[in-house]
Order: sequence, then structure tokens, then C-alpha cells
Amino acid sequence: MTDTAAAFDPRALASRLNNLRRAGEQAPTADFALPTDLRHAMDAQNFLAAAETISSNAWKVTVSPDGQAVTAPLSPYHEAVSGATIPWHAGMKFEAEIAVRLGKDLPHRDTPYSRAEIIDAIDSVYLGAELLVSGIRESGALSFLLFLADRLGNSGYVLGPALPKTIIDTVGGAPLKVTLNGASIYDGPAGHPKGDVLTWLSAYADDKQRPDSSLKSGALITTGTLCGAIVLSEPGVIEIALGSDRLQLTVG
Repeated sequence: MTDTAAAFDPRALASRLNNLRRAGEQAPTADFALPTDLRHAMDAQNFLAAAETISSNAWKVTVSPDGQAVTAPLSPYHEAVSGATIPWHAGMKFEAEIAVRLGKDLPHRDTPYSRAEIIDAIDSVYLGAELLVSGIRESGALSFLLFLADRLGNSGYVLGPALPKTIIDTVGGAPLKVTLNGASIYDGPAGHPKGDVLTWLSAYADDKQRPDSSLKSGALITTGTLCGAIVLSEPGVIEIALGSDRLQLTVG
């Protein structure tokens, strides 16, 4: 069902999504009152993040089908050096990614940021792993705004080893191998959907609608999949090898 803008209740949507996530369940898009605009979707996302008591300063960025840059918090967030286990759910998907930590603020401004300026603001670069399960059965296929309210499907993130900053320019085509319990689930070249791993971060930096508190020094931003979204058929140990760099995590 679809409510009017006046009747839409972001708190109620956030509560429904939180309950579905806690139960490890999904509901079809048709069962939800849908956000009617970006503000409604982000209001619901913020209420969901509060209900989940998310405190990490780690974010994913992407662009909606109509070209609007958007973000969502990553949670649960772990760093692999201290051990990392993410709860597994049926239908969970995995993405190997490059993450960057800002060493400088990227404040709002009238002129677009150049790619060189974005790179200059980056302090460090990492190999990372995102886990995804949405409370929405169709994820964002029928309503991107509903999917945005559901934290863009994020259900966990593991930060791996630091990488040379030059990987931003050289990761495309690099050998990438991923195994689940020793069995190969990806073996091929790394490739971002937009070619350049900074595409979505750059779009978000130039977004006039983003919060003033966004993209501050210290924020961790993950940049998008290098291997597509891979369904994890079972829980277990995931091992990622990007060239000679390794990341291991457990889902279960």
C-alpha cells in the first residue's frame, strides 16, 4: 500500500524495518507504506539507525536510479585485526570493496570537487567486505526510497588491511579471489560498477542536500563492490585475496 506524503510516518517504517531485521525476516514492498521523497526516506533511515544504536562513523555511498547521491551507515562494523564475525542470514550477499578514510573535511561548496581534491582529502585506503540483507524482499528493485530507508540493505562491514593509496587508480583489473569455506565464489578481475571507485564519493561530495555533518575528517567511506553482489549459500569463513593483500572474516 502507498500512503500520501501527509500520512507517511517515518518512525513507523523504521520500527517495522528494525523488527524485520531483528527477526531475520523479509516482507514484500507492497506491504510497506512507502517514502514519497528523499527526505522521508532519510528520516526513516535515521530513526532505524537510532533504534539499532549505530554509533560507527562508517558509511556506504551510492547513487539512486535517478542520479541522486545517497549514503547509509555501516553496522555492525568490525576491524579484522581484532577478529570479525557478522551474523549470517539466509539470502545474505557479500561484496569486496575499497574503503577510504578522510583526513580532511569535504565541506559544502558552490564549485564541484575535482578528483584530485577528493584524493587529497583521503588519508588512508583499505580492503573491506560488506554484507547485505534487506528487510525488503525485493531489496530496491521496486522502491529505491524504501531500500534507502533500510540502510541500503547493509547488514555489516569488516575493515581489512591498509592498502597503498595508489590502489585507488590501479584496482581495476587487479586479480581478486574470494572463497567461502575454502570453495571459490569469485575468481577474476576486480571491477567497480562505474569503473572509478571514487565515482559515488565524488557525487556525494558535490550533493547540496547532504547533511553539514557529513564527509568530515575521520569518516570511513566504502566505495562500492569490486566483484558484484555474491549470495552466500551458507555461513562460514570468507577469505578475500586482492593481489597479495588478504582479509578474512566469519559469517555465522
